[in-house]
Amino acid sequence: MNQLFAQRQAEHTARYEELIARPNRKAALGNGIFDRYDHPVLTAEHAPLVWKYDFNPETNPYFMERIGVNCVFNPGAIELNGKFYLVARVEGNDRKSFFAVAESDTGIDGFRFWDRPVVLPETAEPDVNVYDMRLVKHEDGWIYGLFCTERKDPSAAPGDLSSAVAQCGIVRTKDLVQWERLADLKTGSNQQRNVVLHPEFIDGQYAFYTRPQDGFIDAGSGGGIGWGLSRSIENAVIEQETIVDQRHYHTIKEVKNGQGPAPIKTDKGWLHIAHGVRNTAAGLRYVLYVFLSELERPNVVTHRPGGHFIAPEGIERVGDVSNVVFCNGVIARENGDVFIYYASSDTRCHVATTTVGQLLDYAMNTPEDPLRSYACVQQRLELIERNLELTK
Repeated sequence: MNQLFAQRQAEHTARYEELIARPNRKAALGNGIFDRYDHPVLTAEHAPLVWKYDFNPETNPYFMERIGVNCVFNPGAIELNGKFYLVARVEGNDRKSFFAVAESDTGIDGFRFWDRPVVLPETAEPDVNVYDMRLVKHEDGWIYGLFCTERKDPSAAPGDLSSAVAQCGIVRTKDLVQWERLADLKTGSNQQRNVVLHPEFIDGQYAFYTRPQDGFIDAGSGGGIGWGLSRSIENAVIEQETIVDQRHYHTIKEVKNGQGPAPIKTDKGWLHIAHGVRNTAAGLRYVLYVFLSELERPNVVTHRPGGHFIAPEGIERVGDVSNVVFCNGVIARENGDVFIYYASSDTRCHVATTTVGQLLDYAMNTPEDPLRSYACVQQRLELIERNLELTK
């Protein structure tokens, strides 16, 4: 083995193991709703070296990276047998995304990818790109993964190589190793980029949160987060979509909004984490927000705390698609602890920790957006006057 190859392999291996072993501490002085952490939990640097480098010194004498990894983001999340698992979106330097499983004992650090990425079965019409898997343990006994399957728009004009059609792909598994591909979800919408399976049957049917869109990027007439039922999961068809959570002018969700992970069941209702999108002079800005819905009717919203829940801060604002946070993975433990896995700027994965109690307090006691500046001032004045009275 030549000296350069051996030296580079040893240095890269040592750096990789140091990254995996790095402890992750809570950031100082959180906002009382959740805690951020000092480091991301997954990045492109967490990709195993065997994914990127040819380990044969004869065919790779410079220990050169052969198949690069650009970023790791938008993970689905699940707890199994006391361990934390993320099914992350890994994007290669070639812009193609794939899924890979990383596991941790703590949920905040030590995430290590399995040796091999997920082998996702194709349909008769192969996906060009797949991404953003939502994982849910359904009461039927399966673990389902719902993800975006993207294909080139067959009606695009000649020379248009960016128009795409996005729909919801569905797989199921028992162990995150073997995946069974089911038929793509069918709805009446032109595009479906954010679809989430509700974890329980509703009226004996599978329930879905959808995001109807007219175009691949633009929501168009799509009114917000949708809701629909299907009698089957093997050949899921939603015949009617109704809007659960609407978009509104001059809010954090005026351009688009979508359900994040499957909602968390509590004794006060279903806790939802969603993303909202607005336009700015610098481009689209993605933030997270929360709402609460009824237990028996998860499509009926009871509380809508105003404003964003998590917005990008510091290094989170910088990346491939800047000024973005996105969440499609959450783990709610039996003891009430909640781990929220979110990505920043389509580049890296973070964790925020909180509890069901804190989230319910936030959802039920934070005032709703009154949608007008004057009303927002009155809302804030009420808080100020109460506080001033308490400080006398």
